[in-house]
Amino acid sequence: MTDDLSQYAELASRGPYGVAIGSALITMVEPHPGHEYGYNRWYEDDHFYAGAMAMPWMFAGRRWVATRDLQLLRYPEKSAVAEPVTAGCYLSVYWITEGRHDAHMRWTIGINKRLNRDGRVYRDRTHVFTSFQQHAGVAYRDGAAGPRDVHALDQPYQGLVLEVVDCESGEQRDQLLDWLLERGLPGRLRAGGPAAMCVVFRPLPLPVDKMSYVKPVDGTDTRLTLLWFLQEDPRSCWSAFTGLDADVAAAVPGARVELVAPFVPTLPGTDLYVDQLR
Repeated sequence: MTDDLSQYAELASRGPYGVAIGSALITMVEPHPGHEYGYNRWYEDDHFYAGAMAMPWMFAGRRWVATRDLQLLRYPEKSAVAEPVTAGCYLSVYWITEGRHDAHMRWTIGINKRLNRDGRVYRDRTHVFTSFQQHAGVAYRDGAAGPRDVHALDQPYQGLVLEVVDCESGEQRDQLLDWLLERGLPGRLRAGGPAAMCVVFRPLPLPVDKMSYVKPVDGTDTRLTLLWFLQEDPRSCWSAFTGLDADVAAAVPGARVELVAPFVPTLPGTDLYVDQLR
């Protein structure tokens, strides 16, 4: 049976299509020992496109990697996100158009079931931290003079810092979010500093028909995820990202930073850095 192409024109003629991030897919994965090259080639050559960028309403994406020296910078040592804290050497981030999350989810569940049936899912990997997340706010270093959050995955940023914070309640998370956007982030996004922006997200629950190898999402009511986009290699400016845990704890007693992890961008289509993961 041939596809009814008229459905595409009908779907495009209605619904939101503004240039704004509504949600994101943030996925940190650990290839199993001995499968680093195989996993990277599968993701670079196939999955980044067939399992992500070719889908409706996913309008930007980028991969990041933590070499062993970057993994060793992570803190805290005891993390509720990664055990050990060095687990998860690849991070992929994707933007989804505002108002289109549910439509995208229906497609992604369908395509991943198809990829699984067709043997195009790489098994020798562990999802350390994978979830769709709702856009909750953003702070900029350069104000209107700099790129917006929609540009972040297309800008040639030299690094990214993933920060995950857990709170004791939803009310406490709201309090923390207000502090971050009003004081915490502007205080660290200083002129001349390495970070150009920080985008904040709240995790969303996965649908019941998710793929079995993706574990349920923790902290959907109590967690925030922060993505700091850097114009420098994080190794050259890491002192700017120490103490994030103390800042959060002082601002909202009971809030806990569970992971601060630096990454650098991969070079698409190559195996650059694969030999530096262990």
